[in-house]
Amino acid sequence: MKDLQLRPIIHECQLDELTADEQKLVQMAIASTANSYAKYSRFRVGAAIQLANGMMFPGCNQENAAFPAGICAERSAIFAAGAQQPDVAVTTIAIAARDTTGELTQQPVSPCGTCRQVMIETETRFHQPLRIILYGQQRLYVMDGIKNLMPLSFTEF
Repeated sequence: MKDLQLRPIIHECQLDELTADEQKLVQMAIASTANSYAKYSRFRVGAAIQLANGMMFPGCNQENAAFPAGICAERSAIFAAGAQQPDVAVTTIAIAARDTTGELTQQPVSPCGTCRQVMIETETRFHQPLRIILYGQQRLYVMDGIKNLMPLSFTEF
């Protein structure tokens, strides 16, 4: 038997260390938390993506009493962009959240497994890694490629 060591690369930084576009994307994700419909969890998540052509799209979580009928912020943003700019690659996503008290989370919030799988499909579709920025008031995490969050992922055969 052989052990495999998987070593994701996650950069920790502050907001002012990001590019101007990345800072704008984070601010859009934070603003998008206000549009969240989180009646059940009271956990408001916002996301924003940037496309290769520079266009930016916000997204937010939308809950439903029939829980599988809702959608996460990350998928909301990716699918909105796909509906309007289907042939343009997604280059960056920023994610922010407010806790049940309405305050921005202190630590970065990571996407769920379903959203990670959608990000993998997005990377595969456009043949390029997706830059991921996870916002927290104390720090941000930045990754180049979803495989840093989901190293053994399901992809097309």
